[in-house]
Amino acid sequence: MTDIGNDRSGIRARERPLGGGDGVAEFEADAGSLLRSLQHFLHAHSTAVPAIVLLLGVAVFGFTVGPRFLSTFNLSLIFQQVTVIGVIGVAQTLIVITAGIDLSVGAIMVLCSVVMGKLAVVAGLAAPLALLIGVAAGAGCGAVNGVLVTGFRLPPFIVTLGTWSIFFALNLLYSASETIRSQEVARAAPLLQVLGTPVDVLGARLTYGSFFTLALVALIWFVLNRTAFGRHIYAVGDDPDAAQLAGIRTGRVLFAVYVIAGMICALGAWVLIGRIGSVSPQAGQTANLYSITAVVVGGASLFGGRGSIVGTLIGALIVGVFRNGLALSGVDVLWQEFAIGWLIISAVALDQWIRRVSA
Repeated sequence: MTDIGNDRSGIRARERPLGGGDGVAEFEADAGSLLRSLQHFLHAHSTAVPAIVLLLGVAVFGFTVGPRFLSTFNLSLIFQQVTVIGVIGVAQTLIVITAGIDLSVGAIMVLCSVVMGKLAVVAGLAAPLALLIGVAAGAGCGAVNGVLVTGFRLPPFIVTLGTWSIFFALNLLYSASETIRSQEVARAAPLLQVLGTPVDVLGARLTYGSFFTLALVALIWFVLNRTAFGRHIYAVGDDPDAAQLAGIRTGRVLFAVYVIAGMICALGAWVLIGRIGSVSPQAGQTANLYSITAVVVGGASLFGGRGSIVGTLIGALIVGVFRNGLALSGVDVLWQEFAIGWLIISAVALDQWIRRVSA
């Protein structure tokens, strides 16, 4: 005899032979229900998986590498190392939530760092003014991307691939491929290096850049989760047609997102100068790829409408933990890249599985 019924989790079928033995069918139904419940949970809490992965990574490397990895100095060093990627990842997250991708964030960051350095050190402009002009340059680069995406309706991937080359070429042209040394920056514009100043906190050695990154993450988290503009960003990424029917000016929202992302990249340039001390046109060339890694590993969906700034920060920390732990284990850089590659693929596969919850 077969008993087919409905419950809140969906259609559930139980085979009940006359001779008994319905345990296997019930077990499979329960297992499917648990799996679907897990999908629902992960869909609602996008930071759960990256948080678990981060804790497991720390535990595994703490066990295999030992006290060297778990030392306060090493853990604080990891956080210092991911500050630049964390800031750029914030900009990338905003774009990814709108179902786009920005391959030019690294080029914008380096171009803005060169603008700040050249104006403050070479041209002798006041450092605060040079910093503001650098942020304005970042906003201008973001505006170029925004106009091409919203005004001409070009794919974000193609647009930012092209502007990546353009901004990088402008960077080399304006800088003449010359690096401004750390001593020159310290003498003429110490403000540009201030985010690299070390601070001892409860035995951990951090920098002002670390606290700046945390403050930026908190600010953008508030915008995304506590303001109408933040809800509009998610709505545009989830379903732009429905958002437009609801009265949201999707074009303006997208344009604003690209401008804000450009400004955040300029702030990343300030963090970058503080981190390395100098102004180099060759620095941060892979920042765009690492920012995408942090966003994807942090639980954001490349299809838009889902993502978390906190998740991106955790994703950056995961990459930092894996690199640091593998390096301390004596693993070659080649295999470190190999491991990060599989981490990205696994994160995208997991996102695809979680998205099926709405199917």
